[in-house]
Amino acid sequence: MTPLDERMMRAALAEARLCLTWEDVPVGAVVCRGEEVLAAAGNQRERTNDPTAHAEIVAIRVAAGRVRTWHLEGCSMYVTLEPCAMCAGALVLARIDRLVFGAADPKAGFAGSLADLVRDERLNHRLEVVAGVGASESSELLREFFAARRG
Repeated sequence: MTPLDERMMRAALAEARLCLTWEDVPVGAVVCRGEEVLAAAGNQRERTNDPTAHAEIVAIRVAAGRVRTWHLEGCSMYVTLEPCAMCAGALVLARIDRLVFGAADPKAGFAGSLADLVRDERLNHRLEVVAGVGASESSELLREFFAARRG
């Protein structure tokens, strides 16, 4: 973990907190190339009625549009929760080099929990993975969100 990892995860956490204003699961993501932030987003499923509008997908779309290519080599993804299968697949397809995530997701995570799609040797691209950056804050945000919904 580097100071850049900590700074970018703080930005992802800020995006996650914004999701609470439209009552979506608080997950935030940032795509950067070096220190340049290309995109930052939170979950948009409730806001857009789009089941694919996870924070990672939204951020990848914005970043690709900004650099005018779907090839995001040299980029890192920071996300507050371990990516699901859909998002892990999108990270591989976008050729993102590095994934840094906060909280592990034992029920749906595909970067080491249920499976490890982002490092599967059968695929044509694999990511470097750093887990646990900002995990306690990410987990607490999710716990509070779901406790309030059950309440």
